Amino acid sequence: MSEVIKLIPGLPTGATVQERIEHGREARKRLPRKAFADWSPPADRPSAVDLLTSQEGTRVPMLVPVRHARMAVSPFTFYRGAAIVMASDLGQSPNTDLWAQLCGDAHLSNFGAFGSAERNLVFDVNDFDETSPGPFEWDLMRLAASFILAGRDNQIPDSESKDFATTAALAYQKVMMVAAERPNLANWYTVFTPEQILDYAQTMLDTKQLQKTRKRLDLTVQKAKSRDTWSAIKKLTEVGPTGQRRFLNQPPLLVRVADLPQAAGIKEGMFEALSTTFEQTLGYDRQALLQRYRLIDVAHKVVGVGSVGLPALIGLLQGRDDDDLMVLQFKAAEASVLEKWTRPSPFSEHGQRVVVGQRLMQSSGDPFLGWVTGPRGVHFYGRQLRDFKFSVDLNGLKRGQFVGYAALCGATLAMAHARAGDPIALSAYMGKGKSFPNAIAQFAITYANLTDEDYKEFTTAIADGKLAVDDGTTADAGLVNVTPSDDDDDVTKQDVVEGDSVEPSAASAADTLAADAEGKAASTDGAGS
Repeated sequence: MSEVIKLIPGLPTGATVQERIEHGREARKRLPRKAFADWSPPADRPSAVDLLTSQEGTRVPMLVPVRHARMAVSPFTFYRGAAIVMASDLGQSPNTDLWAQLCGDAHLSNFGAFGSAERNLVFDVNDFDETSPGPFEWDLMRLAASFILAGRDNQIPDSESKDFATTAALAYQKVMMVAAERPNLANWYTVFTPEQILDYAQTMLDTKQLQKTRKRLDLTVQKAKSRDTWSAIKKLTEVGPTGQRRFLNQPPLLVRVADLPQAAGIKEGMFEALSTTFEQTLGYDRQALLQRYRLIDVAHKVVGVGSVGLPALIGLLQGRDDDDLMVLQFKAAEASVLEKWTRPSPFSEHGQRVVVGQRLMQSSGDPFLGWVTGPRGVHFYGRQLRDFKFSVDLNGLKRGQFVGYAALCGATLAMAHARAGDPIALSAYMGKGKSFPNAIAQFAITYANLTDEDYKEFTTAIADGKLAVDDGTTADAGLVNVTPSDDDDDVTKQDVVEGDSVEPSAASAADTLAADAEGKAASTDGAGS
């Protein structure tokens, strides 16, 4: 246990329930809950542009303008790529010192559905490039502000978008309260499936809206399940002159390594890494399965917004014959943007940092999730490129749909923190009233306004020629209007709930979650007020 506590100081260490409650309440003295509503930027705040350009020294130079173009679409897309800016702001502000394993970039587009190892479709946090232990509220603050900015992208007034942020925080609070009362195993095994999403919808929608939601969700599940390995293979590969599958060459967004003279040896080095280091980070069962495949091609594939420019390789693997193929993705992992403000990673490889954080926070992960150091010393983490993935299309989302999605994201984040933090202490800090979620929502408005200012600075730098953009390339590729997930630049986008006039009902959603759990822990009635 002592080694695990070194990874996440917020985990309980044998203290009694009452001691954990008192620990959470004590944090109110360090940072009163209403203080979030009064948040202001730190003095001597660095330039957002300077922070962003400080990340670009390790990126592929020809792709940096693509990153700028994707971020320049709107204040929301800028926010998605500017995790380092918010980390700097929050890192210099007072915090609760109640730690959990954090996503580190928990905006609303970094949630989505994917296939579990058991072949079920689950909804969860799906991006962990910045994962690191830290004060729990940082993830929630980033999530809440993203709803304001996404609302503005959809021409929704702040008076309504503030309800989305409140709903996300309220769902987080209520579900954490439930988690504080349940056995550890119940929290560990809780997953969000399409059936549970419908349970949420039933608490918020009338009969007609629920029928529409059920139909839409059925279509979403069908489309998500069609997004398997072969859908990626059909989109990204062709049959070469030798009769063997190979990746397409569509520079700069998809480039076969074999077509790059300066990349000699990368395929061989990747094969060596796959068959040794990466394989050893998987369980023995996955090792046995991976050994049945051989690497036949490698390409570089641009993904996301903030991560554009970092090395991102995909490997095409063949098994028993030409019809037995698999695509693995290997994304470069650098130091988390949180580490400057929390502590350095205890892992020698940042790919391992990402994998450990993901395994701690997700209810069910990719069976091929592992890490490796590439042939040129770059840290990578690996996983399947596609496995039943979908994310929510934010364009044109209606108010009721935003409310439902906010409740789902808030609840999901709470369960992730409950697995990798102390739900009793966190619940005790937040209490049962609305002062905490209301304060978080007010912070979200403040930070969205600050992001608007940063966005203006960023676009001015582009207009002045200080930052290059690759408008032609991204426009021709249909990628200026960036896709909704930083996790994958090619996701099917679907709505979660249907309806225009739905009121927040996070408490009902939490009650539904509680009813699904098997058993109850000892009562923590004193956990908050």
